This record gives sequence, structure tokens and C-alpha cells, in this order.
Amino acid sequence: MGHLITVATCNLNQWALDFEGNTKRIIESIHKAKEAGASLRVGPELEICGYGCLDHLLEQDLYLHSLQCLETILRDESCHDILLDVGMPILHRNVRYNCRVICFNGKILLIRPKLYLAGDGNYREQRFFTPWLRPQYCEDYYLPRMLWKLQGSNKVRIGDAVISTPDTTIGCETCEELFTPDPPHNHMSLNGVEVITNSSGSHFTLRKLNTRMQLITEATRKNGGIYIYANQQGCDGDRLYYDGCAMIICNGKLLAQGSQFSLTDVEVVTATIDLEEVRAYRFTPSRGLQAVKAPVYERIETSFELSSEAGDLDTRRVPSLEIEPRYHSPEEEIAFCTGAYLWDYLRRCGAAGYLVPLSGGIDSCATATIVFSMCRMVIEAIKAGNEQVIADVKRLAKFSEKVPETPEDLCGQVFHTVYMGMSKQSSKETRQRAKDLAQAIGAYHVNLDIDEVYNAQRNLIVNTLNFEPKFKVEGGSIAENLTLQNIQARSRMVTAYEFAQILPSTRKRPGGGSLLVLGSANVGESLRGYLTKYDCSSADINPIGSIDKSDLKRFIAWAEVNFNLPCLHEFLTAVPTAELEPITETYVQSDEADMGMTYDELTVFGRLRKVDKLGPYGMFQRLVHEWGPSRPRVGDDATPVYTPKQVAEKVKRFFHYYAINRHKMTTLTPALHCNDYSPDDNRFDLRPFLYPPFFQSIGFKCIDKDLEKMEARQKGSTDSDVVN
Repeated sequence: MGHLITVATCNLNQWALDFEGNTKRIIESIHKAKEAGASLRVGPELEICGYGCLDHLLEQDLYLHSLQCLETILRDESCHDILLDVGMPILHRNVRYNCRVICFNGKILLIRPKLYLAGDGNYREQRFFTPWLRPQYCEDYYLPRMLWKLQGSNKVRIGDAVISTPDTTIGCETCEELFTPDPPHNHMSLNGVEVITNSSGSHFTLRKLNTRMQLITEATRKNGGIYIYANQQGCDGDRLYYDGCAMIICNGKLLAQGSQFSLTDVEVVTATIDLEEVRAYRFTPSRGLQAVKAPVYERIETSFELSSEAGDLDTRRVPSLEIEPRYHSPEEEIAFCTGAYLWDYLRRCGAAGYLVPLSGGIDSCATATIVFSMCRMVIEAIKAGNEQVIADVKRLAKFSEKVPETPEDLCGQVFHTVYMGMSKQSSKETRQRAKDLAQAIGAYHVNLDIDEVYNAQRNLIVNTLNFEPKFKVEGGSIAENLTLQNIQARSRMVTAYEFAQILPSTRKRPGGGSLLVLGSANVGESLRGYLTKYDCSSADINPIGSIDKSDLKRFIAWAEVNFNLPCLHEFLTAVPTAELEPITETYVQSDEADMGMTYDELTVFGRLRKVDKLGPYGMFQRLVHEWGPSRPRVGDDATPVYTPKQVAEKVKRFFHYYAINRHKMTTLTPALHCNDYSPDDNRFDLRPFLYPPFFQSIGFKCIDKDLEKMEARQKGSTDSDVVN
């Protein structure tokens, strides 16, 4: 009997509800796995319907169409002679389950429902599915009539079982189950399962891959065995980017790793492994003692072998060697994740391109640079011969019959920027920075002033109410100052959409079309509410909406070098400003001065509020120590130093403005999810948007009591020092 096996896993760029397209990509991945000599192919979670179907998962049609697509795969003889692990939803006894369907040669061997569902952050699986809360339990699933003839039976087993081949045993784990304190792979490994598959719908978050890699390597380092991880990749119709990185690990060693960010719709990775290495790794007596008492799994038997004697005799076939994990820096993650997401969105939505209101500040600069990153990725894919990308580019880049050869060429066809200035508020520096960046990346740039629109709106107040509003620097009230700023901000939003609608026509783009408007509000500004409702933060998509200012600056510094864009340096050194108030000799509007806190402080507040789950009082208790003068600081530690009173003031200011501006999150532009403290109100950060006044809250009163005690203690200590 042989002991060398070749297994395959994949990244698939599936699209929610694209049943036929998804099925085509599944079949292509099976063909690629067979071409590589694999005897087992593993695909992502819910790959037939797409992971991000959300409430469509409650519809009967979805379950019917998923079964129809499964039938297509089972009937396709080109998908035979390989063991298949396919993800799809199953309706069993009127209960919906998230399942793996294990198939071979046109027949279903086992339906394995997910035991533990994901229900935190962006995940809402309990809304759609019921967990199979009976480990090691199986029963009969009665097949729909369409599958009876293929199956040769009207039923198959459904439940927590494993597949037994003549040479090994295979078990399934699905996404979230890996992250639980007592994951199924522990029990399966002790029961003799040597190959464990994990099919995931795991989305991208900055700096997340390390955690995922550690969990998988630790699982097999502790238990021994082969772990095959598959994932979806790309934008499947929501705010999430699934970051692929399919991998194969044996005994804690990484043998194969797919790309994390790619424009390739179907990517298959394989590894050849010696089963005897697993058996040798599991030699320890302590493991044997636990294995004797391990729960027993029902074994579904098949005569198909993953290995073969002929394969062992082929000296050209060698086990895969250990490789080093590939990690991207956060700056690269921003460039590649956002670029790949925007390309998926653009090619699938039917628009003619993107438009960015370019202000000359670092946020809109980052959005524009991200579109340029997208264009770079597309040109690289064209040069690599990616047929799908080439077909998409020919459909989108219509100004020339020739396929663009440089990122700048592509930018000039699909990307538009517009600078909307004011004669008194806009500086020549921001206007020039916007022009220089657009020229450097090849974007089609429009430079205009909105004074006429602004004055028309302002005159409505003057003529209707017989009142002339003034800016703060002109002696106006807070209400007047905000009114005049918001007229500008909202006029820019209307103007951006106006130009997005008409620019393809004025440029005589064949077929016309319209542009998608991209937003440029970063996560800190959204969290603090430092934006005008229905201004240029209102857009179709916001690629930087959950990225903080510090990460954006690091990304721009990285892009300056790696994208060869020297003009980006000017954005890094400029003071962040909304430029909504008149510039005078003694006053230039500053974002951080307006907010009463720095962007770095906003990042800290955001993480403590969401990730560490702290309210006002808990946040004060944490920061009064972390920002206190007694905290040890080493090297270039930039942590601020504040007195307890200053910490209290900053925490109160943050929560006050967060609360009164929370309503803005209900209309926030959909943002690509990149951070675990995103304030996205749609499905990630579920909060009220009408809060009681925080300055009258019990939390603030607790802060005041603690502050009073701390100041009394400090005063007593000072008085004691004077006496001594």
C-alpha cells in the first residue's frame, strides 16, 4: 500500500448568488487539482452559493439552486476520480445547516454540518443556520428526487462523521471551529484522523494572517496530522474582502501557501506528503493514553485510496519541503487588499470607472493612491496572461481598442479626480498637490471652484431670513460657522455626483456610462463624527473607511517609494485641514485642533471602545495609568503623558462627540472592512444612535469621583513631601 499522497486546496473568487459562475470556478479548481496529481480537493465555505449571501440564506430558492449546482458537479465526469470536499447550505428536516458535502465519482459520501457557528464581528451565522450541536452523531438525510438516480439511493449520512479510505482517514472542520477553545480537530486527531480539511469564509483584517497561521500550525504541531485550509478570495458583494491564503500544513510545518491578495479567480495549491510522517509524529505515550479514551466517530467507508503503490515507486515524486510563511507588511496589506477589492467591485458592478473628490489632503490622496495600486495590480495580471482580467479590461477601458500597457494608461481611462476649491478657503498648495498627484498617476483631472454654488446657497439665507451668516474668524457664532462650512461640504458632494454622472459622456466614452464616487473619510473621523452628514464622506464605496490616520500615513510613505511617486511627500508633511473656513494671516483651520484630540489618540479610543469593550469609566481607568507620567517608556515611545484631569477631559470629550454624532454612522458610506474597531453601523458595530447626554451619565460621575480621589491623594503626597 502506498503512503505518498498529493492533496489540493484553493482560493476561489466566488460571488454571492452567482450560482453558475461559482460552479464554473469550482469545476475549474477540480480540473487544476487533478492536473497537479491530487487525489483530494478542498474548497471554501459555502462555495456554491457564495459566503456573503446574508438573508438570502433564508430563501428556499437558494437551497434549490445550490442542489442544482451540486448535481452539475456530480454529473460532470471530468470531476471524477478525485475526492471532493464542497461547501454549500443544506436544508434537513426543515432546519438550515452550513455544510461540507464529501463526494466521489458522482456520489455523496457524507454531509457534514458545521458544529460551531461564527457570531461575532461581521458574522451572523446563527441568523441563517442552526449548529449541529451533536458531536459524533449521525443520521440519515433524505435526498431530493433530482439526486436519487445519481446516488443510487434516496438517502446519505449527515452528521459529525469521518471518511475512511483504505490508506487513511479524513475529517472536516469548518472555519470558526478552528478558533474555538476545544476545536473538533483535537478529538478527530485522537481518534486516528490523519487528514483534516478546513473550509473557510474568513475575511481580511489588518495584521490578522499571523493569528490564523499560528492557530493552524499549532493545531498540527500539538496533534500531528495534515491540515488543509481553503478560503474564499475577493469581494463577493459586501463590505468584506476574503483574503485567501489557502495552505497545507503537516506536523506544524507549512508546506504550501496560496496568495493572500490576487486578481486570479481560481488558484489551486498542492502538496505531496508522506502519511508515515504523521504516524511517526504521533508516537508519544501520553497521546496514546488520551487516544484510548477519545470519542469515537462513525466512519464512512470508500474504496478510493489517496495514495497508490505506483506513486510510491515513482522516484520523481518527492514530499513537499517546509517553506517560510509569507506575510505582508500593513502597508502592503492596505495597497493590495484595497486594490483587489476595488477591482472586483468595478468589474462586477457595471460602472465605467471611479471618481474621487481630491482635496489635496492625505485621506483623498490615500484613496487615489489605492486606485493607482489597483491599476498596478491589473497591469501585472495582464502581463501574467490572466485571461479574465484581460477580458474585464477590454470591457472597461473603452477609450482605446488597445489594452493598456501601464498603470497610468489604465488610470487615465477608468479613474477621474476633481478638485472643488473656494477662492478664500482653498490654498494654492492643496490645489497644486491635487493636480500633481492626478498627473503622476495618470488620472483624468478636473480643477474647478464652487464659489457660485456656495454663494447661491448662502444667499438663500440672506434673502429669505434677512440674516447674513458669518464665519467664526469674521465674528460669527458657532451655528453660523457650521452652516457656512456645511454648505461648502454638501455642495461638493452634489458636484461630485454630478460630474460622476456626466464625465464619461463629455469624454465621449463609447457606450457612455457613469462613475462610482469613492469616499475618503478615515475610521477616526467617522468614530469622532468629524464629518458633515451628506458631504464628500457620502459616496458609493469608501476604501479607507476603517483604516486609521497612522496606517494611512505609513501607507503613503511606503507608496512614495514603492510606487515611485515623489509628490506624495508633500501630503505627508502637510497639516490635515478641512479648508472650510477662510484662511487669514493668523488662522488656518486644523483637523486635530477642531476635534480636540490627535488622530493617534482617536485610534486608542477606538480600540479600547470596540476591541477592549470599555465604556467611559473603564477607558478612564485604563488610560489614567497608560498615559500617566509613571508609566515606563523606552526609546522612541510616543505615548502621550497626561495628568488624570487631562485624561478625564479627553475621555469625556471623545464619548460626548461620539454620542452626539453617532447618527452619522447610520448613513455612512459602505467601507471596506480593514480594522477591528470600525464604527460601521450596518452589521459590525451595532449601537444606538440616540444616546442620553454623556455629561450627565453615571459613567462620567464615576470618572469625577475617581479624579477627586486621585487629586486628593496627589495633594496629600505633595504636602507630605513639603513637611518632610
